[in-house]
Formats: sequence, C-alpha cells, structure tokens
Amino acid sequence: MRVLIVEDDPMLGSALNRGIGQAGYQSTLAGSGEAGLDMVKDGAFDVMILDLNLPKMTGAELLKALRNQPQTQNLPVIVLTAMDATSQKVRTLDAGADDYMTKPFDFDELLARLRSLTRRGSAPANSILECGDIELDLDAKVVRKAGVVHVLTAKELKVLGLLLERKNKIVSKAQIEAQLYGSNEEIESNTVEVTIYSLRKKLGKDFVQTVRGVGYLVKQ
Repeated sequence: MRVLIVEDDPMLGSALNRGIGQAGYQSTLAGSGEAGLDMVKDGAFDVMILDLNLPKMTGAELLKALRNQPQTQNLPVIVLTAMDATSQKVRTLDAGADDYMTKPFDFDELLARLRSLTRRGSAPANSILECGDIELDLDAKVVRKAGVVHVLTAKELKVLGLLLERKNKIVSKAQIEAQLYGSNEEIESNTVEVTIYSLRKKLGKDFVQTVRGVGYLVKQ
C-alpha cells in the first residue's frame, strides 16, 4: 500500500509517516496542499491521508482539485482533522472524501480504515496490464511476451507493474524506489538500474526506454 500523508504539523506528520512505515506500508509526507497535489500527480499512491487545516491551499481545496482531475478522481482519501463539527464532516464527505477521522485519534483504527479503503479500491476492472505483446496478469503474477511465459523476480514484477500502470508516462527513479522499498528500508543505490536492465534482457532491449535525467518509460 502506498500512502501519501498531507499534514503541515511536522511532529504529527513525522509520527504518521514513521508509524505507517513501521506497519509495513510505503509512506510519503507532504507538508502542504500544494506539495501534496504535485506529488499525487507525479506518483502512484493507493490512498491519501489529508488534513483540512492547511496553509494557502486548504484540505478542502486540495480535495476539490483531486476530484476534478481524471487521474486522481478515484483516489481514496481519509480526512484526518481536528474539525469535529457534524456539519463540517457532512460537507467534506459530500465533497468527495471517503472517510473522516477527528484528532485525537487511535492509530490502530487509522490503519484499519486504510486497509478497508484499499480493499474496496484494490480490485481493478481488468487485472491484465498490456503493452504491445507484453501482458502482466496482476492476480496470477504471470508475465507473457507474445504468449510465452517469462519468469520474473518479485522486484521485477513490482517495477513492471508500475511501468505498465503508468504506460506512456515517465516514471522517475524515486517512484520506482518507493515501489520497491518501505519507508524504513535502506535503498540500494543501483537496484533500479539492475532491475531495468533485467527487464530489458527478459522482455526486449527496447521495451523500457530511458529518458535521460528524468526516468523510465514504456510506450504503447
């Protein structure tokens, strides 16, 4: 699970980031609404935890921006705020939030709500990702090239899935590292390059394109 936390309180944001990472999930912290919006455009996240009381771009404004953009309109959002008025909760849920929790909160309950949201949103309409003659069956974790099954490692499957999910879009090295490592894991400097090399060796040298200085791309 890839979680984006949008919280301007540095102590709370850091605690959430650390706790979610220790729970085994990939967690990223944005300290403002603007930063959160930029990250969610460029990164692949499964759920957002959103504070409402943000400077400049408020949480409500960020939620509206998410719901008005095709690439983020279905992103599950849990609002986590000190604003506990029923009228505020109703307005926020009507505006597109999927869940609403008030501070102070129980961390185990937050984790349970994260799991619930991602279970509801994790089953894609089509579990098959394709690009040219490459086919990845997400459920079976099977890769075929021109109908022939190819055996991939767990890391290769994760990277291939991310590239195919973002087909025709550039994926940065940092995004791939976030896919491969939890927030508390030490990132090996050459893992991405080695995994991309291996994918090219197994699926074709031109399958994954390098966009120098930016990232990697697979094109239909």
